[in-house]
Amino acid sequence: MSDQKITVVIVGMGFGKEFIPIYQRHPNIKAVGICTRNRKTLDELAAKFNLDPDLCFEHFEDVPGRADVDAIHIVTPVPEHAQMALASLNANKHTACTIPMAMTVADCKAIVEAKRRAKKVYMMMETALYTREFLYGLQLAESGKLGRIQFVRGSHIQDMSMEGWAEYWKGYPPMLNGTHAISPLLRINNTTAETVVCHGSGRLSDDLASRYGSPFAVETATFTLKDSDVIAEATRSLFDVVRQYRESYDVYGTKMSFEWEQLQDEEHVIFDGGENAQRINVPDTDELLIEEIKHFTKREKIDDPNHVSFLQGAGHGGSHPHLVQEFVAAIVEGRDSAVDAELAANYTMAGICAHESAMNGGKRITIPDFS
Repeated sequence: MSDQKITVVIVGMGFGKEFIPIYQRHPNIKAVGICTRNRKTLDELAAKFNLDPDLCFEHFEDVPGRADVDAIHIVTPVPEHAQMALASLNANKHTACTIPMAMTVADCKAIVEAKRRAKKVYMMMETALYTREFLYGLQLAESGKLGRIQFVRGSHIQDMSMEGWAEYWKGYPPMLNGTHAISPLLRINNTTAETVVCHGSGRLSDDLASRYGSPFAVETATFTLKDSDVIAEATRSLFDVVRQYRESYDVYGTKMSFEWEQLQDEEHVIFDGGENAQRINVPDTDELLIEEIKHFTKREKIDDPNHVSFLQGAGHGGSHPHLVQEFVAAIVEGRDSAVDAELAANYTMAGICAHESAMNGGKRITIPDFS
């Protein structure tokens, strides 16, 4: 491993604070800074993690211009992602951003172009691609155990009327931020989405529907995939639908199939021929991580277990240390990240275009190609 040392500033201290100790333990990190508008939170976290006061910021605008900052990791509300990512890349900083990349196709394109100009690492920190459940299925696919993949399905069902969610989420169109449900389907097929047909179902309350001019309680999309005969189906709902939280993917192959558990902690199902079925607990993924951060896949390492993002335990399926490891590795190795700007744009625009399709009565939409 390179001995290059990086200073990173994490922006947004909701679940963003979960990344502080992971970065601090990484051998290629020189220093960790934080940025939050809440002065009390800033002071508390600076003391708890013994952070350099000179790297603790109340205002994001003060971060990109700092010569001593190499990388910025954005974990802020969705409407701020594009603006902050562009500011970071335009300041020639390596940039990581939580999902989604942006809220419009135009902003996705702008970020792709800014990344090319900056020649820096960009990574969309998509937790769904690094959960223990997805990495297990990906290993089945890449080892040939699934056989030829025939169909994939994903879902992200969430009750965002629960306490803890910001006001801007109210009435948010389901597929406008669809990457948790979509990206695993594309990654396990090692491809991108080309076209989408999406239908809206049900109706939100008048108050929710008026916020974004989007009436649908549920949006379900089917995607054609580049260089593939597989069709991917994804469903998302956020309000006015009663169901336990579920962020899932199913994959069906000629030799084996995997289905996500119906209920939390019920165990997933493997089908391996005929009527054979068995429930499984997927293994942890710590063996894929460097020694210093592998323990962060464990449930007990979560700093805030009551946060709404952590209902499934261990920080989005144990994904957080994987995200840090890949982002830092891409920087020190001088390569693109596993979820580089072009790929992140496809994953994000797949959802944006799906919502556009739903609002146009299921019209087929071609997803822009920025490659």
